Amino acid sequence: MSATTAPADLYRHGLQLLLDKDIPAWTDLWDEDGVLEFPFAPDGWPKRLEGKAAVAEYMRGYPDHIDLHDFPSVEIHQTVAPETIVVEMRGVGRLVETDGPFDMTYIAVVTVRNGLITGYRDYWNPLAVQNPAAHFAGSN
Repeated sequence: MSATTAPADLYRHGLQLLLDKDIPAWTDLWDEDGVLEFPFAPDGWPKRLEGKAAVAEYMRGYPDHIDLHDFPSVEIHQTVAPETIVVEMRGVGRLVETDGPFDMTYIAVVTVRNGLITGYRDYWNPLAVQNPAAHFAGSN
């Protein structure tokens, strides 16, 4: 990706890298000082990761926990700030440990500067962690 890559194109490329389970390449989409935030994270889960190295460490084992198969719904909305997008999406796959289904809906606010992610606020559903059986059975 180049410094002129549009945020939406960079984001879609990142989704493909997640499906390919290429976490190092996904991490390479991040600025050295990028910040990943989880505003709705429950107690005991990280709320903020500062820097590319922290994001890489957090995501390193992702494919060992979640086997993503598809993002059947991805809507990207441009904001009045050209470097910021709002994404509504759904990821599906399976939970590696239990072989149960994974089905999560996300909203993300992503900022890209110079072709790299500098900010990512991930508004995922913490109730899915508190009651995984209900969520992963598809009752959001």
